[in-house]
Amino acid sequence: MEELKKLKAPKRARIGLYSAGLHAYWDQFEGLKECLLEYNRFLEKRMAEFGEVYNFGLVDTEDRGREAGEYFNGKNVDIVFSHAATYYTSSCLLPLHQINKAPVIILNLQPAPEMAYDKTGTDRWLAQCVGCSIPEISNAFNRAGIKFRAINGLLGLDYTPKFSLADEVTADRPEAIKAWEQIGEWCLAAGVKRTLQHARFGFLGGYYSGMLDMYSDFTMLQAQTGMHVEVLEMCDLEAYLRNVTENEIKGKLAQIEAFFEISGDSPSDPIAKKPTPEQLEWSAKVAVAQEKLVLERNLDSISYYYHGRDNYYEEIQSGFIVGHSLLTAQGIACAGEGDIKTALAMKIADILNKGGSYCEIVASDFNRDTMILGHDGPFHFLISKGKPILRGMGVYHGKRGSGVSVEAKVQPGPVTTLGITQTGDGKLKFNISEGEAIDAPILLNGNTSTHIRFAQKPAEYMDRWFVEAPTHHFALSVGHNAGLFTKVAQLLEIPYSVY
Repeated sequence: MEELKKLKAPKRARIGLYSAGLHAYWDQFEGLKECLLEYNRFLEKRMAEFGEVYNFGLVDTEDRGREAGEYFNGKNVDIVFSHAATYYTSSCLLPLHQINKAPVIILNLQPAPEMAYDKTGTDRWLAQCVGCSIPEISNAFNRAGIKFRAINGLLGLDYTPKFSLADEVTADRPEAIKAWEQIGEWCLAAGVKRTLQHARFGFLGGYYSGMLDMYSDFTMLQAQTGMHVEVLEMCDLEAYLRNVTENEIKGKLAQIEAFFEISGDSPSDPIAKKPTPEQLEWSAKVAVAQEKLVLERNLDSISYYYHGRDNYYEEIQSGFIVGHSLLTAQGIACAGEGDIKTALAMKIADILNKGGSYCEIVASDFNRDTMILGHDGPFHFLISKGKPILRGMGVYHGKRGSGVSVEAKVQPGPVTTLGITQTGDGKLKFNISEGEAIDAPILLNGNTSTHIRFAQKPAEYMDRWFVEAPTHHFALSVGHNAGLFTKVAQLLEIPYSVY
């Protein structure tokens, strides 16, 4: 399916990089320093795929460590990769990370799978003994209260440097592939953190009354993620609606027809009908106003709900789902019923280019051993199996109003759910689970729904899920993303569970 251009590009991570060594070696072993700097430049080039790299170069004394700490502070980096290029003393690095507080990832990446034992002298050995300092620095960091993570494996070169006597071509080795997957995930997670620190989440209307799991303290959300919450009123949207032109409506209708399938009457649900021309035109007009609101107010996300009593604002809400699904596909995560925590989960999935659809439990299928997950929208239709279907709803189940709803299912394959809940101590928590979407029958009632098969059977899966005190909504993403989501949680210092 053709992709819609994102209205706001996610921020790229600002990545700090340095290589660690020992100054005493350089005069003793000719060529060693130059070889280690060659490895450093290789790392810089590879990491540039994931963000903006600020490479300090070599840290080989305590003074250079202090200089590097100030350098990374000046560059406002989100994460620092500490490359163990050879043995170094921990005293070189500790002042760096006492000055710069960005999360640190230690890279223990050996250049060659094995040394050329019959011809390797001390100089070439020092280019291979990269794991020697890791216990030392981990002990020093632990005693200094500095959190760190380590990535162990092979460097992943696609050539052998002149200095080396061993074969250092390791790009296709699993130890290198896994290491670079981890490096990429940490960089992408750092990009999520940076994006959220600059994000504006719109909160339009209010919460659905009585859904206590969704209520959150906006100050708490900003304190833990950096996101600003912009409180919006229906009159804000109505002001944009007044200025929508006929040409803009026609353009939006063309977009709707390109990205959705317009249904006939549902064969099974009498309240799910073919959308009328009037309903589609109204949804298009509201969608134009929604996009204007996003652009004018510089929003990254919208959580919304309005409960009225036969008034104009309720009529406006009847056109919400189509426009909010389009916005979600354009990188503006939209969540109904005022669920701003799930909007945050959807936004995280979207920043990582993994989709992120608004979901809840629809039912279990005990014959297929699946959970059916979905909602009446908004749907991230870039992850759908075929074009999403639009149905006209005589009434939204359990809620006032009517309008056009989205019916779709996620493309078959690996998926991951990301729920963001709030615990009894007022803190956020990620609930994460991986499964497989399968192609199976769904209800034809204007709701999105997908059969997901998890590692456990439905009853056992729910046993595990419910003890985590989740909210009843979550984001559904494509791919197995637990590794990515847990790294985001760690950088945000938010607890998580994976089940």
